[in-house]
Amino acid sequence: MSEQPPAHEQSATREEELLVAYRHDAHKLNGRSHAAAVDQIAGVRVNQSVPYGADRDAAALSRPSGEPTTTVDSHTSPYRLSLVDGESRNPLSDVTRTDIEHAVRELLSETDPEAAHYVWLTSDLAALFNEAVSYPYTSLKYHTLLVAALLDNYRDGHSFSDLRLVVDDAETIIPHRTVFAGDRFALRITAAEPNQPSTGLGDRLRRSWASIWTQLPTHPIDTDHATEDRILDANLRRIRSWSTALQYIEEYGAVFDS
Repeated sequence: MSEQPPAHEQSATREEELLVAYRHDAHKLNGRSHAAAVDQIAGVRVNQSVPYGADRDAAALSRPSGEPTTTVDSHTSPYRLSLVDGESRNPLSDVTRTDIEHAVRELLSETDPEAAHYVWLTSDLAALFNEAVSYPYTSLKYHTLLVAALLDNYRDGHSFSDLRLVVDDAETIIPHRTVFAGDRFALRITAAEPNQPSTGLGDRLRRSWASIWTQLPTHPIDTDHATEDRILDANLRRIRSWSTALQYIEEYGAVFDS
């Protein structure tokens, strides 16, 4: 957890490494394996290894370790399955592959890391893809945001055991640390924040979303009055995968808050 990168990578700037984080899984946006990934898209370097082990650690928050095991036999697509309705988020019925490729280029071409963070945080396109075909309910969008948040914290000298899930108001967006931004609240991963509702992530990298959500001292949704919020909260107390849970909050809100 948060080990130093190889010596040849230690000269990279924070901005360069964060851009690597936002571009490291570009091959998944094109439905390719890592082995078949290209080095550049639209002149931008992509699919590079993320330093400090941030990609590996973020994956551990959402997927089992070891060799992947197919969990939905009929699903072999990079497009995400929805926990809200069980349907694939394959966009090809609505737009052309050319449109998707153009949107992918726009997603990856930001050269300012803060702008890249905001683009991923608000991206509808990235939410269409899973982070691993074997685990189709996971979300590439939220995996990428988790990678960037861990990397930014690790670069500042924090270890995983220092980190907390913090609840912010919807207007508070912290570059690279905010991993979810909705109409009612935002969530970020950072070191101790005593003035905001928060809970520690623990000492061990694991699919811990449900337990972390349950341990929050104050929850940002209204379970006392709204039936939809009670359902949302109940399901969030069952989901273990971080990227799946964050995507579920986004998608559930889009359906029931509109």
